[in-house]
Amino acid sequence: MIAKIDQFTAELAEPRTDPLERIVALKFLLHFVGDVHQPLHAADDHDRGGNDKRVSAAGFRGGTLHHFWDTEFVNELGPNPKQIAARLVARISAADASAWAGGGPADWAKESFQVAKNHVYGQLPRPNARGSYRLPPEYIAMATEDVSAQLSKAGVRLAAVLNRTLGEGN
Repeated sequence: MIAKIDQFTAELAEPRTDPLERIVALKFLLHFVGDVHQPLHAADDHDRGGNDKRVSAAGFRGGTLHHFWDTEFVNELGPNPKQIAARLVARISAADASAWAGGGPADWAKESFQVAKNHVYGQLPRPNARGSYRLPPEYIAMATEDVSAQLSKAGVRLAAVLNRTLGEGN
């Protein structure tokens, strides 16, 4: 994924790249920058990135740990994407934006790995007798806050990449 972010950034930056190829590069860049911020895309507990761990929680339909981090905790942010985005943007300080805009895809992946190690897996309760995990409210709150932070970082970093890549003349 890291190499692909670099590849598609270079394709997008090159003005001689066919316009249709630049659109494809942009689409992949959007996708991969988002993906590298999903902690379970950067870590694995011998569970295919959380896809082999069954989880449940009060008020949620059961599913995989990966699904919960991809979908359920994002849904916890609210039903309106525009309102969610506005709230997330309002919480980003100038210092945060400046700090997050630095580094590159390898740094972002390492950071996501740490979130997975310390929170996704590190705060996971013990499995029950059937081997599934019941997520307590504290885990859901932590995960929702982590998702919020990761989405914010992804947005700032994507904007920085696009500003560098598509600056004047591109």
